[in-house]
Amino acid sequence: MIKNTNLRLKNKVAIVVGGGQRIGETIGNGRAVSITYAKQGAKVVVVDNNLDAAQETVHKIKENGGIGFAYQADVVVETEIAALINYVRLNFGQIDILHNNVGISIAGGDAEITEIKSHNFDQIIALNLKSMIFACKYVLPIMREQKFGNIINISSTAVHEDYPWVSYKVSKAGVNALTEQIAIQNAKYGIRANCIEPGLMNTPMAIDSRVEAWNDSREEIIKARDAKVPLNGKMGTAWDVANSALFLASDEAKFITGITLMVDGGVHLNVGGSGKPNT
Repeated sequence: MIKNTNLRLKNKVAIVVGGGQRIGETIGNGRAVSITYAKQGAKVVVVDNNLDAAQETVHKIKENGGIGFAYQADVVVETEIAALINYVRLNFGQIDILHNNVGISIAGGDAEITEIKSHNFDQIIALNLKSMIFACKYVLPIMREQKFGNIINISSTAVHEDYPWVSYKVSKAGVNALTEQIAIQNAKYGIRANCIEPGLMNTPMAIDSRVEAWNDSREEIIKARDAKVPLNGKMGTAWDVANSALFLASDEAKFITGITLMVDGGVHLNVGGSGKPNT
């Protein structure tokens, strides 16, 4: 049990949707965020469609002295989202933080606009955007009644880039718009909503999915992505996203709502570019 009394999320209850991760050599954003929130005193409900992945995250939370609970849900199914939110409310009595992390692109068959298939587009939009909408739909009445709450949505700098695949870019642009709408419409209830746009990250979703899809070596993919980052010429990690989320979730950011925070080592400052997409 964590004994530090100066914790930034002490006595908070956090839901991390997409808190497991695919198998890979590095840690993913959802797992890193879950561990970080728990280390700072939050009780973390780790949600994933793969129960084993959620349980592995909880195991790592407990290794670090935190409190975590694994919950299996398919977040594209509205009834499962509703059941999740109800479970947390009944078992913990409050929901302080909703962190929406789920997202796919290459693994979902994303493609250039003239090549995209309808079922792949629908799948990606449902997972990346619709799931967030319905998670917010069911958590907002609870947060409104509490008169407090914090929603953090994970988007991508692909929104602003010359990104070739249509579904991911459009879905993440929707996440930004969703976040702004929630922020302005719920400020009077004491609810904050903010968005994080990770750039080039060394995570299983970013690297391992490309190794499989492109049949390139891990080393080649990492080298090419590192070369595009202005800050020190190296990609970020999931811990960079987690630390940014921790700030936004904490009282240190109590006067911040409706923002989109780029965590990308300055990649967004570059204009143009060619070749394989950044994110």
